[in-house]
Amino acid sequence: MLVNVSYTNKAIDHKIDSAVGKPFTLSQRFKMGGIGSPKLFITDTSITIRNLLILDNNTNSCNIEMRPKGIIVRFRSLLETFALVIPYYKLTIFKGDFAIYSIYKDQYYIKVKADTKAIQKYFRKLLDYKSDNAPASIDDL
Repeated sequence: MLVNVSYTNKAIDHKIDSAVGKPFTLSQRFKMGGIGSPKLFITDTSITIRNLLILDNNTNSCNIEMRPKGIIVRFRSLLETFALVIPYYKLTIFKGDFAIYSIYKDQYYIKVKADTKAIQKYFRKLLDYKSDNAPASIDDL
């Protein structure tokens, strides 16, 4: 779900919390070593997101926040903040060309540059958390 989160709206906050869970507590964040990604530079996006990003001339960047049941990818355009809310069961991450990670959810995708060790370490942490907390699949039974 792609939503504008620039202004406080209880209905949107409730939708986000039901899709990906409430934010981690402070103690959980310390145990995990942080839940937010470094600044990620966007190289390519789906047409819906691209139409939002081309409205201004700023550098296209985003960040990722981990939640118990999914992630939130946030980016800015024209002084507005947008969030792509992705539950873990719909999240697909590919490591494509040299230092490019692709984040997919249904018809949306964002490709980001991962040219530092910190970014690669964050994606490893994200994938490990997703696999450790995924519901049991039919193959596991």
